Amino acid sequence: MDAEDLKHYLADAPPTIVRLEIEKHFDALSEKQKRYAHYISRASFDGARIIARQISPESEAIFDFILALYKSSAGDWKALQAKASISDEELDHFFSYAAQFLGNNGNYKSFGDAKFIPRCSESTFAALAATSPEAERFYKATNGAVFSADKPTLLHLGYPEDGHMTTYYPNSPGIKKAEIDAVSAWMEKMGLLPENTRLFKTRDDTFEILIASAITTVPSEGGDIGKGTVFKVDDGILAGKTIKLVYGDYSKEMAAITANIKKAAENGDNETQQNMCNSYAKSFETGSLLAFKDSQRYWIRDKGPMVESNIGFIETYRDPAGVRGEWEGFAAVVNLERTRAFGSLVDAAPTLIPLLPWNKDFEKDKFLSPDFTSLEVLTFAGSGIPAGINIPNYDDIRQSEGFKNVSLGNVLSAKAPNEKIPFISEKDLEVYRKYRDAAFEVQVGLHELTGHGCGKLLQETSPGTFNFDKENPPISPLTGKPVTSWYKPGQTWGSVFGSLAGAYEECRAELVAMYLSCEFPVLKIFGFGDGSVDIDGEAGDVLYASYLSMARAGLASLEMWDPKSRKWGQPHSQARFSILQCFLQAGDDFCKLQYSSEDDLSDLMINLDRFKILTTGRKAVGDYLQKLHIYKSTADVEAGSKFFGDMTDVDAEFWGRKVRDEVLRNKQPRKVFVQANTSLDEATGKVTLEHYDATPEGMIQSWAERRV
Repeated sequence: MDAEDLKHYLADAPPTIVRLEIEKHFDALSEKQKRYAHYISRASFDGARIIARQISPESEAIFDFILALYKSSAGDWKALQAKASISDEELDHFFSYAAQFLGNNGNYKSFGDAKFIPRCSESTFAALAATSPEAERFYKATNGAVFSADKPTLLHLGYPEDGHMTTYYPNSPGIKKAEIDAVSAWMEKMGLLPENTRLFKTRDDTFEILIASAITTVPSEGGDIGKGTVFKVDDGILAGKTIKLVYGDYSKEMAAITANIKKAAENGDNETQQNMCNSYAKSFETGSLLAFKDSQRYWIRDKGPMVESNIGFIETYRDPAGVRGEWEGFAAVVNLERTRAFGSLVDAAPTLIPLLPWNKDFEKDKFLSPDFTSLEVLTFAGSGIPAGINIPNYDDIRQSEGFKNVSLGNVLSAKAPNEKIPFISEKDLEVYRKYRDAAFEVQVGLHELTGHGCGKLLQETSPGTFNFDKENPPISPLTGKPVTSWYKPGQTWGSVFGSLAGAYEECRAELVAMYLSCEFPVLKIFGFGDGSVDIDGEAGDVLYASYLSMARAGLASLEMWDPKSRKWGQPHSQARFSILQCFLQAGDDFCKLQYSSEDDLSDLMINLDRFKILTTGRKAVGDYLQKLHIYKSTADVEAGSKFFGDMTDVDAEFWGRKVRDEVLRNKQPRKVFVQANTSLDEATGKVTLEHYDATPEGMIQSWAERRV
């Protein structure tokens, strides 16, 4: 790879490091609640090595290398620098890489799935490694992969068949997409859920499904599909092949997680929390995802806890097939003041959802009123920290039992000093700066609650049983004719739409938020305006900032598109780019890109007419949303995939080269978060909180003292 291309893969210098502030919220908890939060935090971070192994083969060794340097120097970096005989600049480059690595829990960006490489030379890392036998051993274990960039396809996560990096299919370079899909279809037929699995293809064409569990043999009462572990496939492309279930993937980590989650159960505030944690423990110990689904049922029922948490193999974005989950876990404290606003939004949801551009045939029979809380994050173990969460991701639970929404307040509010804001014109900067946080909070609330929370999947729930009138099917607003497709028994949204499901659903939820943010009573809930339409007033400013933010996010998302593979590296970015395209295609001069010349985009700005948001803009959003929703609701994967693919297609010359080059030139480092640690005095039962500086040194120290 030439130097010009490689520069886009260099680690941020410096990264934007911010601290998650939590102390005043944590101090307000009872001692029992603090212990509960402590054990959830410990269990969450016990899975940190799982995350590293899910990202790349070298990530865990890099992690150990960084921590070994801290240990050998006792945190005296100047002494280590002198011992290694490296310059201040070289040490700074190491720090930048280490902070970004720890912030992403691996050497691929959590937002973008692209590898990042140190800005210093390999000799700098070799000199640092030579200061400690332990550090040197770990550095050698990376097998040169810290700096390797000779195979451009390996700079992105994706299918082995395409030459991309993945560890969801470990040591299986010959495995084909068709084989992965066939195993997924077999698992679906058998009733075996995939989220906590990896898939290994042996040389003799046996397919081993690796199940994350503390135990290394089939559970005594049997696994989720009984006591069998070896199966012969009798049809399809796997006919004559063997599928084998192998328990004990990540067994050491899963055992530690189980032990801490059992201690959390002992400190739960109520029976529901205790049952939830015990279901987690059973799942993590035995590998049962049926037990995990039970934990999510209890989680939904745990209304209004002071300490909120969720933990497990949750989001499936990074598996190229879109079905296997990445480990994550969080413990957070409820912000009661902000939660009241979200509670009002929940109350309003039944009146908001009918405003969406489809009729009741494509909507749940009853809105399942969820818990919606604003949280201050104590701990979030994962490859990145989102701004909001809507889970569980199991359609059968969401459709019939409910879900929860959380907004992560101290993540939303964390700001870097002197942050630059490209692509927003001078005339809009004041409004944008003043109201972008408020606009984002409204956006997150609507996205998680009404976006992910709305919509009915038309299903044949069991052979011959339907959740709609099969003899008089709903009329599609797209064709004016009865629908002809739906989900068959055993099928899920994820299994039908596969790897496209993540970006597609994020786009649908974002569009719901953009559509409903035009309702001024919603803006009133968050403290802006009196509920009447006032595009010139403060509520109008929030709405304008929301649409500007989405347009800017869509433009900046081109950073996550790879022109060589023509592959999107991040589902949210793919979604937001398509929404920008929706704005631009709306016509009536609603949204335009402003620049002097196609040969010089250095003054590229977004020009969006705030006075056409409620007319041209909302209509375009509604039309786009309606198509996505109906295709999803009716399992029309063919039409939905083509339509969404067209909306997210990047024209190679203008968008892919000229605009993307300007986006990359203005790229801002993504935030990485320094998190606090908790420690427990076993004798007194008291938990103390330790904060760290928002510096690379503080980031490294926080991880070293986490002892994972």
